[in-house]
Amino acid sequence: MGRVTERRKVLRIRDGAVSSRADTLVAEEPLEIRLNGKPLAITMRTPGDDFALAAGFLVSEGVLAEQAELQNIVYCAGATADGSNTYNVVDVRTAPGVTLPDITLERNVYTTSSCGLCGKASLDAVRTTARWPIADTPPLRIEPGLLAGLPDRLRAAQRVFDRTGGLHAAALFDEHGELLDIREDVGRHNAVDKLVGRALRDGRLPLSRTILLVSGRASFELAQKAVMAGIPVLAAVSAPSSLAVDLAAETGLTLVGFLRGPNMNVYAGEDRIALRAAAPQG
Repeated sequence: MGRVTERRKVLRIRDGAVSSRADTLVAEEPLEIRLNGKPLAITMRTPGDDFALAAGFLVSEGVLAEQAELQNIVYCAGATADGSNTYNVVDVRTAPGVTLPDITLERNVYTTSSCGLCGKASLDAVRTTARWPIADTPPLRIEPGLLAGLPDRLRAAQRVFDRTGGLHAAALFDEHGELLDIREDVGRHNAVDKLVGRALRDGRLPLSRTILLVSGRASFELAQKAVMAGIPVLAAVSAPSSLAVDLAAETGLTLVGFLRGPNMNVYAGEDRIALRAAAPQG
């Protein structure tokens, strides 16, 4: 299996002084995901947790929602012309009787580490395929102060980032701010898939009492993945996209952006944020 990091020679220039040394870089390799033996998608990812990544991807696509629907996941032998295993091709087998949605290669042919799937389906597709509606029973209320402390906890848990500076991260916290899981990857969407896939395989979906925190921005795709996993709160340290805000508003997802210390913007689902009443003026 591929390594999470690799070493490369680099020429360093510091204040005019030139030196040569080895640098630690995050690894990036393609992963082909097959569904019941048929090619479905290719993503550029950091090797590791590949089975969880594939399972999480299929949750976001509406293929899987319960542990019982997943039969097994295997690496494909003979992935190269000489028959060797590259550990870059996985096949996901669904349990007998699982009805598969119509997922075409025109829609899901390729994903990059930066932008995720291109040509993603509309909001209507997410609304109709989500099997875990975001509902609060009992209501989920999050203090702003709790959210404010999560980015530091995420950063402290990023082991590979400390060595490379080149990885995104996604973390799941419970409603009390306890860290449940964290995954790193060259792509934010892959890190989220790894979290969701692990939850699926452990029988923990829906993640209805959790907070998903992502490094960087919150795209439509990340909001979609949260909705499909039943996650009620998505927070990002940077900006959301307009389509992510639209999706959050339509599905009831609480979307927080620019989460930096005590400062944050709440773009949708503000009813879950436990705000103190403002002091009367004058």
